[in-house]
Formats: sequence, C-alpha cells, structure tokens
Amino acid sequence: MIEGIFVEGLVYGIMVLGVFITFRILSFPDLTVDGSFPLGAAIMAIMLTRGSNPWLALMLALAGGMLAGFVTALIHTKLKVPNLLAGILTMTMLWSINIRVLGNRANLTLVRRSTILSDVVQQLSPYMNSQVATLVFFLVVALVVKVLLDVFFHTDLGLTLGAMGNNEQMVINQGVNPEYMKLIGVGLSNGLVALSGAFVAQFQGFADVNLGQGIIVAGLASVMMGEFILRSNKIAMLTLRVLLGSILYRGLMYLGRYYGYYINLTPSDLRLITGLLIVVSLIVTQVRGERKWSGAGAAPLNGGEAKPGAVGASPDAEEAAVTRGPA
Repeated sequence: MIEGIFVEGLVYGIMVLGVFITFRILSFPDLTVDGSFPLGAAIMAIMLTRGSNPWLALMLALAGGMLAGFVTALIHTKLKVPNLLAGILTMTMLWSINIRVLGNRANLTLVRRSTILSDVVQQLSPYMNSQVATLVFFLVVALVVKVLLDVFFHTDLGLTLGAMGNNEQMVINQGVNPEYMKLIGVGLSNGLVALSGAFVAQFQGFADVNLGQGIIVAGLASVMMGEFILRSNKIAMLTLRVLLGSILYRGLMYLGRYYGYYINLTPSDLRLITGLLIVVSLIVTQVRGERKWSGAGAAPLNGGEAKPGAVGASPDAEEAAVTRGPA
C-alpha cells in the first residue's frame, strides 16, 4: 500500500512540476495539460507496439508535449487569445489528435510489451521485489527531473522566466520579448506533463484517450497541498514540496477509495473532494496573505522574514522573487 502511494505520487509528481511552472511561476492558467498528458501516453504506447526503442519513444513523448505547449503559447501570443481559452482550444484539438496517434482507437494495451519500467524492474529483481524496484525507479526519475529544473531556474533564462511571471513589464523594460518566454515556459511545462503521461502508460500497462480527464485539477490540488508542508522561497524547496504535495494528494485519494465507505463515500465523490481541497487551500492562502500584509508595517526582528527587495532582505529571498513567481 505505502509503496503504491509513493509510486503514484512520484510518477504524477512529474506532471505536477509542469503544472507548477505555468500556474505558479508564469501565472499562466494552462488547460492544455488535460490533452498533453494522454498525448505523452499515446505516443509512448504506439511507439512501443511498433517495436521502437523505449528511450526514443520517451523522448518523442516529451517532444510531443512541448509541441502542444508551443501551440497554446502561439495561439495566445500571436492571435491575442486569452491564455485560458488558448489552453482550452489546444486541449480540445488534442483529443482528436490523441485518437489519431493511437491508430483511431480510444485505448491501447501494453501487456507483454517491453518498456523502460519492465526492463529496470527485471534488472533489479535479483535484489528486491517488483514493488520496491518500481518505487526506486520512479524515485530516481522524479529526483533527476527535479534537479534539472532546479539547475534550469538558476540560469539566466530560468531567472528571466520567473521574473516574467512576477512582473512582465519589468522583463519588457529589460529588452526581453515576453512571447519567447511564454513559448519556452508553456512548452517546458507540457513537455513534463507528457513525460509523466508516458511513464503512467508504462506503469498502468495501457494508454487511453481519457487519461487526462481532471488531471489539471489533481495537479493544482497537489501544488497547493505541498505549500502547506514546506514554506520556503528557494527554488529547490519549492520543487521538493511539489513532489511531496503530489504524494500527499495520492495518499488522500487512496484513503478515500479504500476507506471512504465508512462515511458512505463513493469513487464518484473523489472529484468533489479534490475541488473542496482546492477551495480550502485558496481560503487558507488568502487568510495567510491578509495576516502577512497586516503586519507589513513592522520591521522584521531577529529571525523575522524580510520581504524580497526590502532593506535587509537576503540574496536568496531576492532570487526567490525571480524564480518563484506569485505565491
């Protein structure tokens, strides 16, 4: 049970990292996720059934998700369509594209197909059972993705990307084209989402065109729940709490599925619970923000928290204002 919760939390945590980039760093409400997630799964499944190299299939899934993000960004920037509507348009088109990718089928099984996950589990089987081997594999994958993101957001490009989400006009004043930044950010986000979809297809043993239904809501809930676990402005801690939030969310969903009958809870109620979790998170965040601003007039004492950019603020705090985007 515990291994299953952690495995699901980690594999979906890659998707949550993508949602974190658009919603928290770019302040870009992107619904493309509901289409790019099954797109990654579909590309992975169809490539494996045709005997392609699993690592090549994984890279193509990543590229497919990035392409979907590019389309959303271009619709938003070039056609001046609101970001929310641009994501909805791409998500709608991706439903038909995903069926095409799957060979005009709604789903495709990977039973008895060699995947990256099955190969790794087979190699680790002499040393540990399959569940632990699966957990180790996804733990390594999630940590690698997290570290790469941390490194990226410490580069000039990553810092500029975070600054645009916090203050777009400031980036424009520095001579940076915000359209390019949105193209990179939304593309990277959906690439990670599609990568997660490719791993989920291997983990579950099939790809389905409906895999992405409600995935954006789950991603938002995971991001917000992670914010209650750790409070930090450093990008390394921000990405860590995203993964922890994903694990916590999957744990709560597990409890709801297997023990909810004690309170007459059915599987159809899980989306209601997810929505309520987001609402509660928003309320708590708003209350915290009001309390923080009510005490803003007082100077921070020993151990107090200085605001980024204020006198006495640490370099880490200033860096976080660039990399984090609005909280």
